[in-house]
Amino acid sequence: MSNAGWRPKLVLASASPRRLALLQQAGIEPDALLPADVDETPRKSENPRELAKRLAREKAEVARRTARNQDDLRESFILAADTVVVAGGRILPKAEVVDEAAACLRLLSGRAHRVYTAICLVTPKDGVRLRMVETRVRFKRLARDEFERYLASGEWRGKAGGYAIQGLAGTFVVKLVGSYSNVVGLPLYETVALLDGEGYPVRFSWLNAA
Repeated sequence: MSNAGWRPKLVLASASPRRLALLQQAGIEPDALLPADVDETPRKSENPRELAKRLAREKAEVARRTARNQDDLRESFILAADTVVVAGGRILPKAEVVDEAAACLRLLSGRAHRVYTAICLVTPKDGVRLRMVETRVRFKRLARDEFERYLASGEWRGKAGGYAIQGLAGTFVVKLVGSYSNVVGLPLYETVALLDGEGYPVRFSWLNAA
């Protein structure tokens, strides 16, 4: 029997519709979504890069344990990521209430900040690969009307740093240096390169993409 149509399976350890959409943009369709619920509180003296890497690895490990106990996912690749936004030396939260979002926007208004995303890939043989991507972003100084209307939109909810660059907040960005998709939540170039380097057929579906 020919294996021409066979490919290894891929698990995305995330419930983020943004990360799923970015993978799909690259022509990659995960076989399963296994969101990992981990405590994202920074440890004492933990810097943003270390935090992102630790959380990405913890998410991947939680999903790996689940996948390895399922016959159809036992030999799958596991992909996880974590995004951290930093301004003025402070790690900003994933805003869940309006006061958090307002505090984030006040800190981001009229200044530059950094966005870090760590990607963790677990191979079918349980090898672990980590990549870190950094993007610098500068916001315009927000007028009171922009500030209040953005908060009223609710778009900030659950977003690191209290904003979504792919949405309304894209109009706040004066300058961006680095990967745009990194700020959305998954740096595509680095993710595809990591998968490709570990033998996952990232272009498997490209012939049928038209």
